[in-house]
Parts: sequence; structure tokens; C-alpha cells
Amino acid sequence: MKAQKQYEFQPDYAVCPGETLQEVMESFNMSQKELAVRTVLTVQSLNRIFKGEQPITYESANRLELATGVSARYWNNLEAQYREYLAKIEERKVMESDLDWLKTIPIKELVERDIIKKSDNTVALLRETLSFYGVSSVSAWREIWTTTAVAARRSFCFESQPGPASAWIRQGELQAHKINCQAFDKSLFLQALKTIRNLTCEEPAKFEPEVKRLCAAAGVAIALVPEMKKVPWNGATKWLSPRKAMILLCLRGRGEDKFWFSFFHEAGHVLHDSRKDLLINDESSSDQREQRANQFASEFLIPPEYNDDIQNINSHEDIVTLAGKLEIAPGIVAGRYQFLTKKWHYFKTLIRTLQWNYA
Repeated sequence: MKAQKQYEFQPDYAVCPGETLQEVMESFNMSQKELAVRTVLTVQSLNRIFKGEQPITYESANRLELATGVSARYWNNLEAQYREYLAKIEERKVMESDLDWLKTIPIKELVERDIIKKSDNTVALLRETLSFYGVSSVSAWREIWTTTAVAARRSFCFESQPGPASAWIRQGELQAHKINCQAFDKSLFLQALKTIRNLTCEEPAKFEPEVKRLCAAAGVAIALVPEMKKVPWNGATKWLSPRKAMILLCLRGRGEDKFWFSFFHEAGHVLHDSRKDLLINDESSSDQREQRANQFASEFLIPPEYNDDIQNINSHEDIVTLAGKLEIAPGIVAGRYQFLTKKWHYFKTLIRTLQWNYA
């Protein structure tokens, strides 16, 4: 009983079980040979246990309990803790060779957003960053995000800045995973889009929660992640599972016309494109899927038969009147006018600057 009390399991540090076993032997004035006889373990096995070269098995722990009075659970815990400690040492060696990878990740931005914890210990920071990505090694990160980059239409930004690009998308994934969604229903999603189109007239405080609710009910999680440096994208689409899609958006440019066009562009991907690909809206691709999504967003917001009327608009009042007829925000009509005429400074005051607290 005294020995068992003396050697209570301490989970906060690692001790080679063999060292503790030798201390127990000394407390009982027991020789190695005697312990070998009592436990039916060879002297050679005990030597390896003393050096940490051979683990204490469950069977050996039971024998040690009978021979020393120290519980088998104690020996098993000590052994498990020690092996975990050795694994972390080995992990540290591997990670030290991967520290250069950290330079490619926007650590400062992620720390400022309270996504990863700041640390002066580079290995600890590396581990924290890998945890953010949900991978156990840099090689695993490369496997996942290199494959993603290929699926992402060979986006120049993704290929040239994979760290910032992947960080923005990963934030969206984590946010979207927390959103409870019904199983995706295409018809329900189309109905939701029609309702959301009319919500474009509302302020963000009203339309944001309603857009999220309507989309979640149709199987689409809306993630809003602030734009990041070196990531010139307005949106992205990814299926998190066969039943749940993610639309990821930011407020790059702040204008309501760009935001709503990006939203309906990504909705077009959800409705029409493969569930296997990550699709990124960087406004610079000739990919047919992107062109199709642009056409969907353009026609869903403003039917093409109105384009001639929009190009001939002469006043703010004309825009407001047409917007009322279309039941959309005047800023969207103003944005269409700018796009069609390339007169980017006309009717700017009608395009609201969106602002909200990202959730």
C-alpha cells in the first residue's frame, strides 16, 4: 500500500516507466533477478523496460501489480504518457524541418482575427496552424490544398498565393460547418433565391440573417469572411458534403451591386456545377463554368431585355423607377448601368456601401 501511495500517477510530465520500476524495486530492496522471478519476465526484458526500449504491456502491468502492489492502471498510464511524450518529441523533429512553410501562411492576419494563438515558439505556432487547417502535417496540407488548387480552375491567385488563399477558404469552411442546414433541395433553394432577390432593397442588419436562414433551410450554408490581403476574390463555392453546400462571400469593394452579383454567381455554381470542385470567383477566368455563373447572376437579378433601357438611363430618378419595377435595390441597377456603359463614376451615390459585423 505504501508503494502504491508513493507512486501515484502524475499526468503533467513524462517519466520512463523503467525508471519508476527501478525506484519501486529499491523501495522493496528487490533485485532485478527476484523481480524477474516474481513477474515471470526475463532479465533481458526488464533491462529493455528500464531503458525505455520495451513498453510495459497490459499483461506485464498486471504481473507488476501482483509483484509490487502498484496498480496495473498506474503502470499502463505511465507507459501511455511516456509513449505520447516520445511521439511528441518525434513530431517536433519533423515539424522543425517544416518551419519554412509558416512563412507562406498569413499568420499575422490569423492571429489578429483570434483564429490562431500567437506564440514565440515556432513549433507551437506551426502546430496551432496545422490544427486550424485540420491536418497533422505540412505534407498533408499540401496534399489537400494542392488538389484543391487544381480543382479551383488553376486560379492564378491560388497558385501564386496558396497560403492566404487557403486561409480565407478554410475560415469559410469552419464557419459553414457550424451552421445547421437541412439537406440540399434544389427547388427550395431556387425559391429562396427569388425571396432573397427582393431582400436586396433591405439593409444588411435585416437581409443578412434572413439570407442565412433561407439558404440553410435549403441546404446551403452562407459564410461571411472578411477579405484577406493577397486574396482578390469576392466569393467561392464548395460542397462540404453531398447534402450541404457552402457559399463563401466577403465585402471586397463594399458596393452592394458587387456583393449581390457575387452571391447569385455562387448560387449559380451550387445549382449547375459539379459538387466535387472548389469554384472561386476572382473575376478573371475564362472558365465556362464561371461564364455560366455570371450569366445566371446577371439574368436572375435583371432580365436581359432591360439592358437597352438601362443603357439609355439619364437620371437618378430613372434608375430608382426601374429598380422599383424590378423590385431590386437601385444600386444594382446603377451597377448594371456602369457595367454596360463602362461609365464607372456615374450614379455612384445610388450604390450603397455595405457594412456589417462578420459572424
